[in-house]
Amino acid sequence: MLKMNLQTFADAVTGKIDRKYMAHLIDASFGGSSATWVRLGKDLEEYNVELNPDVESTKNILGETAFKHNGYEVSSEADPFYAEVGDKLFEKLQEIVDTLAKDDTCKTKALEVHMWDGDESTGFVAYQQYCYIVPASYGGDTSGYQIPFTVHYVGSKTKGKYVASTKTFTADGSTPVS
Repeated sequence: MLKMNLQTFADAVTGKIDRKYMAHLIDASFGGSSATWVRLGKDLEEYNVELNPDVESTKNILGETAFKHNGYEVSSEADPFYAEVGDKLFEKLQEIVDTLAKDDTCKTKALEVHMWDGDESTGFVAYQQYCYIVPASYGGDTSGYQIPFTVHYVGSKTKGKYVASTKTFTADGSTPVS
């Protein structure tokens, strides 16, 4: 489990934003009564959210170009993901692998936290979105047991604030949700 928390980065950010200030968290409770936010990144050298835009461009016989944007198929890869005893996300991933779970069993929430926008007392700007966590494989080499997975984002994002000390996300205009 990632020992570093968001409070470590509560200092004011100016100029070029370091990668560590864009935090990606997964709710390891997978629909539980309260969220168990686990931050991704400990073993990742890179983590990109791929927008995968669905666009079409056609040219008619008059030489005019038409453009159509059908939306996004947003996803990201967490590879490698090393298993650690006591890590709640690992425990859920292992359950998915052991039971070959699919559909809503793999559904949870993702949270993106902009740690350059806000502070620890009032919270950082954050966006919550439902997602499906789908393991790609399990095993690995001598470096450790791994369960790399893909995050498939679905639905719309909900803007709010994330307070690291309480590990709570509050949607704009709502009461805190842990």
